Amino acid sequence: MAQEATGPASLAGRYASALFDLADQAKALDAVAADLTSLRAMIGASGDLRRLLSSPVIGREAQGKALAALVKQAGIGELVTKFVGTVAKNGRARDLSAMISAFLAELARRRGETTADVVSATPLTEAQLYALTETLRRLVGNKVSVNARVDGDLLGGLVVKVGSRMFDSSIRTKLQRLQLAMKGVA
Repeated sequence: MAQEATGPASLAGRYASALFDLADQAKALDAVAADLTSLRAMIGASGDLRRLLSSPVIGREAQGKALAALVKQAGIGELVTKFVGTVAKNGRARDLSAMISAFLAELARRRGETTADVVSATPLTEAQLYALTETLRRLVGNKVSVNARVDGDLLGGLVVKVGSRMFDSSIRTKLQRLQLAMKGVA
């Protein structure tokens, strides 16, 4: 199971901090962030890739080879390629998503940005993403970086989490509330 904590004391935080230091020294923070964002999107879009990362049956060497082929095919930069190889070699591939999140959160924090996690039933268009980002920027009062992902179980609407605040306008939640209200009437 992937580790949830992404603070500096967590495993994911330590790996992310090491990558951040290397990227900062190489003056490649933006390139590494772009590569990690692409990699996170690939992980989110592929159930097979998530199974590869989390499977205790698949050995480190096989995971390493599969991930090396994936990052090469995706055109991922050298620093992230080496990082992913090290993660696989150390048997920590299951924590890769948490490491990516920790890196991007640290980058956003250092740039004075707030990170918003957005879950939608269908992929957001560029225009929708821009409008949402601008709305959140006005609401929060500073720069916002949006981590968007898709969850078809929502049926429609959005779930937006900014810091400790959560805005849930999903149809799934509205149906659950209606169901609870109907039980109270019966």
